[in-house]
Amino acid sequence: MSDLVEMRFARSPMWEVGPSNRLLRSGSAHHVHRTWAEQVRPRLASAGLDRGWLAELIPPRGYVPDFINPAPAGPTPTLADELARIQTAPAARVRDDLDRLGREQGRLGPRLSRLYADPPAQLPRVAEEIEAYWELALAPYWSRIRSVLDADVFHRARQVAEHGAGHLLAHLHPSVSWTEDALRLARRQRPLSRTAAGPGLLLIPSVFTGPDLFTRVAPPDPPQLAYPARGTGTLWRPRPVTGTAALAAVLGRSRTLLLTELEAPASTTELARRTGLSPAGVSRCLTALRDAGLVSAHRAGHSVLYARTAAAESLLAAPGEQ
Repeated sequence: MSDLVEMRFARSPMWEVGPSNRLLRSGSAHHVHRTWAEQVRPRLASAGLDRGWLAELIPPRGYVPDFINPAPAGPTPTLADELARIQTAPAARVRDDLDRLGREQGRLGPRLSRLYADPPAQLPRVAEEIEAYWELALAPYWSRIRSVLDADVFHRARQVAEHGAGHLLAHLHPSVSWTEDALRLARRQRPLSRTAAGPGLLLIPSVFTGPDLFTRVAPPDPPQLAYPARGTGTLWRPRPVTGTAALAAVLGRSRTLLLTELEAPASTTELARRTGLSPAGVSRCLTALRDAGLVSAHRAGHSVLYARTAAAESLLAAPGEQ
């Protein structure tokens, strides 16, 4: 029962990095994430990120080293927070994780062999690649992803408030049950005992885990359960745009047009081609929108991708004139 007292939710960037990278490298046309994958795969291939550290750390199936999913210290850690934890992972833990990965996969790749030999020297390179992957694959879409994760946590917290923690755990995932004051995971290969895990329980919603539940048990950290977030199926659907007339009166037609065109992240050149505006005009408008907090910019090789922020999404979805 003490673990229930210490149960908490967290939103973890790294729990989106690993599953999303595995999905992209699978080559499959995922029924939910197809639109996103079609945009991101060419960027990763161009940057060489489809064959780097992550390709060795995250196999097509099976175990992923625990050290790349550090237990979130708070409810909303940033990627920088988690990368700092990864870079300071104890060498013994890194090697233990790689030993298990090597046993399950048959061998370690050349990069992971170097990591095994000298974790402190190689972990910054791992973190550097994760950050590059994040900028290409997830940062331009993070406002959308975050809204789904936040909505899931709000829903689950309300379940606890109205029905109790036992009801929450019983309805978290088909493989999870709460009976006789014990949490049971039907498909976990290794038993989860009190002596094999730290105190408490971390529940982490993710949009990329697919239908499965993932666990991380690495004392002294609390066990982590990463589960599919509610609402993931709506993640990439086009957002309704109703407030353009009123918004144009404030921002101007060109800036409003660019916001509506940013349903998916795009570069200055692509936006100029689609809108007929000059590249210089697009650049000026995007700078103004960025200064106003309505778009964010993300480096993608030699170009920059612009994406709508949550504030812009709210403005575009505001009721139009009656």
